[in-house]
Amino acid sequence: MANLLLHTCCGPCSTATVEHWQKEGLEPAGFWFNPNIHPFQEHGRRHEALTTFFQGAGLPLIEAPAYDLVDFLRRVVGREGNRCVQCFRLRLSRTAREAREKGLDAFSTTLLISPYQDHGLLKEVGEAIAKETGIPFLYADLRPLFPQSRQLTRDLGLYRQQYCGCIYSEYERFAGVKLTQLLDAQQEEG
Repeated sequence: MANLLLHTCCGPCSTATVEHWQKEGLEPAGFWFNPNIHPFQEHGRRHEALTTFFQGAGLPLIEAPAYDLVDFLRRVVGREGNRCVQCFRLRLSRTAREAREKGLDAFSTTLLISPYQDHGLLKEVGEAIAKETGIPFLYADLRPLFPQSRQLTRDLGLYRQQYCGCIYSEYERFAGVKLTQLLDAQQEEG
């Protein structure tokens, strides 16, 4: 019986993260809610890899019923330089509510394994949501497990994405520039 609801961003980040929480004596269930992932085909590829991993591991996976890209975009447009806080809040709030509805003891996120995420911000947002919902947020710095997750991903033949997920991170990855630099340059010109 699951007692931890684990927000899952993708299969690769889930691999070593699930193992970590199991070693801590917890039984994680995955929760797929990622309206930030763009384009829709990318969302599908990540969902498919995640489903493959959870089925192979024999773990429950709860899926949000809709791909709500419009809500995500409404939250971040005009706040592009501060988009991650909006994204974390959207996804972790939904995870905590789902955990409460399912009667689970705590929530966390696979984002904690990524060396590319702002861990201070993740922890801050998770703890604030925990206070709001009464469901504890479990934080652990899982970044040292990132190389292990990459190896597990290769061993399992899972699709591994090349950017965080949103249209802004896709642009940053493939244009080779940080969006904040562009926004700062635009302010200087304006």
